[in-house]
Amino acid sequence: MSVLQGFGKDAHLVLLQEAQATPELVKFATSNYLAADQVPAFVLPQHPSGVMTLASAHPVYCCPLREREPLLRLAKSALVTAYPLPTGEMLMVVNIHAVNFSLGVDVYSKQLGPIGEQIQHHRGPVIMAGDFNAWSRQRMNALYRFAREMSLREVNFTDDHRRKAFGRPLDFVFYRDMKVSEASVLVTRASDHNPLLVEFNSLYGIER
Repeated sequence: MSVLQGFGKDAHLVLLQEAQATPELVKFATSNYLAADQVPAFVLPQHPSGVMTLASAHPVYCCPLREREPLLRLAKSALVTAYPLPTGEMLMVVNIHAVNFSLGVDVYSKQLGPIGEQIQHHRGPVIMAGDFNAWSRQRMNALYRFAREMSLREVNFTDDHRRKAFGRPLDFVFYRDMKVSEASVLVTRASDHNPLLVEFNSLYGIER
């Protein structure tokens, strides 16, 4: 909670994966953000857990998505939201926790499919971020192929302390029709993944 307070409360967007809707997190979200949307992947004894997007503006569109882990039968969730920008455009935000345990990449690619449909029909900037569980060459290839098809660019981190599995990073931020002004990785023990901090600017400025 101290890390969220220190680095999250001034951000316009906070994308969490495996967020548990505890009273502490709900209080933080409602105290610092206009909107908090969650897609519970599964319900723990007390609190639902899944992706959660906190935003300083109310979404005008919200689409929850779920995909089951084929081996564990647990669900992984994704959330697509859209927010009005000062430029008059709509910003689409995709918060994803990708399927982890599966043989091959069929289920992995299947989870990306509905997200791709959302992005393809959107005219305007896009941010897609989260835990992609891209721990194999097959998964990395599928993810990069998807990014190319959606015209998404990857945010690069010069001092890269992202959580890795089998030598490959698990967390990514992709974007379209925006400029990256700053990007860093916060090294912390507050989570089993290190948060990614990215600042975007509109391609067109806010005069439009």
